[in-house]
Amino acid sequence: MTERRTLALIAHDAKKDEMVAFAKLHESKLADYKLFATGTTGGRIQEACPSLDVQRMKSGPLGGDQQIGAMIADRALDGLFFFVDPLSPMPHDVDVKALMRLALVYDIPMALNRSTADIILRSARLAGLSTSSQTPEISSQQ
Repeated sequence: MTERRTLALIAHDAKKDEMVAFAKLHESKLADYKLFATGTTGGRIQEACPSLDVQRMKSGPLGGDQQIGAMIADRALDGLFFFVDPLSPMPHDVDVKALMRLALVYDIPMALNRSTADIILRSARLAGLSTSSQTPEISSQQ
């Protein structure tokens, strides 16, 4: 049996409702993954989607972003969905930038908004399949 793929879910305060709606819409697909989420986001997802396997980290400003970053550096994550609110000031903006930098350095798929997350969730690469120009996506039935 192959090991379950892993995915981190993070959302700024103004985007938490959107992340929960995304998780509810894709609950059956997300059930294929071991999910990690920062504190409040993870709690909201667990409440809305009790069937999902979500491991909660600390709240982002209290170190949850760094915990997720360490997982990226350890190659323990296959993807990152981070719904960013570009219109609100963020006192922990440096943590956000560090997380984005790690996703770039370790070349993991990263979505900063719902549209991109929808596309990545259908990707063969996130599912751990080898890809070619003929197989850029997999169906939602798999």
